[in-house]
Amino acid sequence: MSTARVHYDIGGMSCSFCAESIRKAYKRTEGVEEVNVSLAHEEVRLRYDEDLLSEVELKDTLRDLGYTIRDPDKQKRFEEQQKQVEQAKRRLTLAGVASLVTAGLMLFMIFVRGSFESDALWMDLVTLGLALGTVFGPGRYIIEKAYNSLRRRIFNQHVLLEAGAFAGLFGGFLGLFVFPAFPTVHFFAVSVFITTYHILSEYTSLIVRTRASRAVQGLLDLRPDTARRVHDGTVEEVGVSELEVGDHVRVKPGESVPVDGTIVEGETAVDESVATGESVPVDKKPGDGVIGGSINETGTLLVEVTATGDDAFLNQVARQIEAARTMKPGIVQLADRVLKYFVPGVLTIAVASFLFWVLAPAVWAGGPLGTTPNVQRGAFAALAVLVLGYPCALGMATPLALIRGGGLAANRGILMRSGDAFQIFQDVDTVVLDKTGTITRGKPAVEEVVALGRNEADTLDRDEADTLDRDEADTLDRDEADTLDRDETDVVRLAASAEVFSEHPLADAILDYAHEHNVEFPTPDEFDSVTGKGVRAETETARILVGKPAWLTETGIDLTAAQDDIDRLQGRGSTVVCVAVTESRRDSADAAEVVGLVAIGDPVKNDAAETVERMQAVGVTPVMITGDNERTANAVAERVDISRVMAGVLPDDKRDEIRRLQEGGERVAMVGDGINDAPALTQADIGIAIGAGTDIAIESADIVLVGDRLGGVMDAYEIGTSSYRKTKHNLLAAFSFNGIGVTAATTGLVHPVFAMIAMVLSVSAVLANSFGGQLLRGERLNTDFAVDSDTESAS
Repeated sequence: MSTARVHYDIGGMSCSFCAESIRKAYKRTEGVEEVNVSLAHEEVRLRYDEDLLSEVELKDTLRDLGYTIRDPDKQKRFEEQQKQVEQAKRRLTLAGVASLVTAGLMLFMIFVRGSFESDALWMDLVTLGLALGTVFGPGRYIIEKAYNSLRRRIFNQHVLLEAGAFAGLFGGFLGLFVFPAFPTVHFFAVSVFITTYHILSEYTSLIVRTRASRAVQGLLDLRPDTARRVHDGTVEEVGVSELEVGDHVRVKPGESVPVDGTIVEGETAVDESVATGESVPVDKKPGDGVIGGSINETGTLLVEVTATGDDAFLNQVARQIEAARTMKPGIVQLADRVLKYFVPGVLTIAVASFLFWVLAPAVWAGGPLGTTPNVQRGAFAALAVLVLGYPCALGMATPLALIRGGGLAANRGILMRSGDAFQIFQDVDTVVLDKTGTITRGKPAVEEVVALGRNEADTLDRDEADTLDRDEADTLDRDEADTLDRDETDVVRLAASAEVFSEHPLADAILDYAHEHNVEFPTPDEFDSVTGKGVRAETETARILVGKPAWLTETGIDLTAAQDDIDRLQGRGSTVVCVAVTESRRDSADAAEVVGLVAIGDPVKNDAAETVERMQAVGVTPVMITGDNERTANAVAERVDISRVMAGVLPDDKRDEIRRLQEGGERVAMVGDGINDAPALTQADIGIAIGAGTDIAIESADIVLVGDRLGGVMDAYEIGTSSYRKTKHNLLAAFSFNGIGVTAATTGLVHPVFAMIAMVLSVSAVLANSFGGQLLRGERLNTDFAVDSDTESAS
């Protein structure tokens, strides 16, 4: 047996019942060993026996069901989506016009001519034309889907729709040619209306899905398409795919590293947040490894390629995401779970009703049902059951709740990519938060300045300062604490002066702090950077050294007086930069005296603590996960009141940690922003990506928070749970009308006009429940899910 795997991007999916139909079709195909269908990502992954099946047959199965296979090229895929939207819009326009004309004819017949029944052949023929035109015109694709589903013994919403639509056509034909008592116009009208409403519901789902996909991009877009390959002293630009292990490539400052490799020449700081999620760049020297997709911050590098193709880091992440999707259980929407039993139930009742009125009189001779088979009444009952078995409210219940919830979410800068999030959120009891870029800002910033030998009266008490949230320490009222005392100002001035020519991100943090506090500093006459250690600078009056404590110790500077503060700051996870200065520029470096410390870290977001508090208030347990050490992780967790911490978790292990929580019975939402978070986001019951993060994290998520506001997590939770309640209320209203209607229809006495009234009432109830409150409050119904990046500020 030869096993192979394939992955197809699917077009034409509108609900989770579509996913279930695809899964059933493949399960019944000999040779298919494993099927995983994702509605949120519109894809199917298959494992099959190549000896029994070919890819052509696998693709034909999808096409036979009425779905399309999208081009793997992202640009072409987007173009296909646009064509699909335009095609759906044309269908809806045609069907909508037919419905309006049909409704107008019915109103004319009832209110102008004063009759429920048509008394003119031209009206019968016009509605016949509208019904045939709608069912076999814009609704033809539904017929194809229903036929191919029935051919595979799959009973889904398409089958139920066509049963109702053809029942309407059949009833109209009976009234036109066989039974004059049949309400011809009304039966034809039902075919028009239920087909139109089905097209509308699918168009709604397509719009939501297509607009959401505009916000996502691909994994490999993070890498440059080309690289500078160095061979025998010459440099040539080649495609990344052409590189082989052992090749040498040149990487300039500010560029992405194109491949995994080892540094041969050059020293630099590399931003590896693409892989690790950590914000502080890592110093690199010859012999150190670099990861494809990371950013070369400072020096020019010569890198030897060590991994290509499937062995490369980004491709390994892609495989992990595929594995996570395979292991993630599928979600069937509430409406679809009901339809799973409702569809065959309605068909069974319709057949039973017909048989009852045909057979009961003969079996129960002389009874109240008469003595002869009542074929006309049996047919009327069966057709009425099928028509009432698909009230439009059923098809609109979930999409309307989705529109309502998605519109509210869009107003708050939240992009809901799938209906799954609405359904699952109410059951989530654990939210796992990545540290860097999620709880914290993801960018180095000065947290504290220590002037050694200062007067305690001039500065904040250290014990009090340590209890402050980092953001609170940055934003203390200036009258109380932010007027830097003279010694602290001197420390900042010296540090900024030394770092003014440095390209290191930590230097940027110091300079930003100096500008924020209006600290003026001189430009040095001389500057020297020691990669990975610090900088030297000379001004007119002094020699300044700014760098790691270990480096200053190497140069002979005594740090005894600063050691307690260094230990304290490092103990809370800060990166400590020492500032030393000589009395004169003529003095040697080892004569310098340490005058202060600058603590640099990743500040906690302003709304992080509040968001955690909101989680705890609704019974959701927050968990922090990070690759950082326990000391740093616990320091951050303490500031936002998170008690469960997973520290030292390698990027490859985050998905496994999520799965362990799920296996323990927890329903998990994961919030992250980096490539290393993507497999975990996919594995989680709900993946939530910070919109300011990497493309692959966004693509892997079910919900995207535009910008970097963490409070959007609980906004999404509240909107999701509220929308799910609306969905249940909508379905209850729809099925109430439906259940009463089907039960009454079995008597064979239900006139189609009453079926139409029931449909109008059920839709009105669903609309009122979904949007009534907003309409009464005069709120705008936002149905645009393509949210601008500036939405965050509006919220």
